[in-house]
Amino acid sequence: MKVVVDTNYLLESINRKRPAYNLYLVFQELKFDWVISNEIYLEYREVLTKFYSEDTAEYVLCRPLNSTNVVFQEPYFKWDLIQIDSSDNKFVDLAISSNDDYLVTNDKHFHILK
Repeated sequence: MKVVVDTNYLLESINRKRPAYNLYLVFQELKFDWVISNEIYLEYREVLTKFYSEDTAEYVLCRPLNSTNVVFQEPYFKWDLIQIDSSDNKFVDLAISSNDDYLVTNDKHFHILK
């Protein structure tokens, strides 16, 4: 199973007390491949450093980036499906291009994909 994770959900998954923390637990059990592009990685890093220190951001990103079930891929087409917040398109474009099973997010802008 292949999954793209939106930055907002990544932030939610850091806190062990939040239900989204299960993302990391399931990921550690190698139950899915986490698909990441360079653009998504840069956004993860930028947003994490707004909320946490550089060291903490590095720690949070280090585990998934060094795992065997992370797939780096670049989208080969820009679909531009989300007009409300065009910065969300990078996640949609990657999910479509890499034929992912899921795009995990809490963002309402993605409802247009239904």
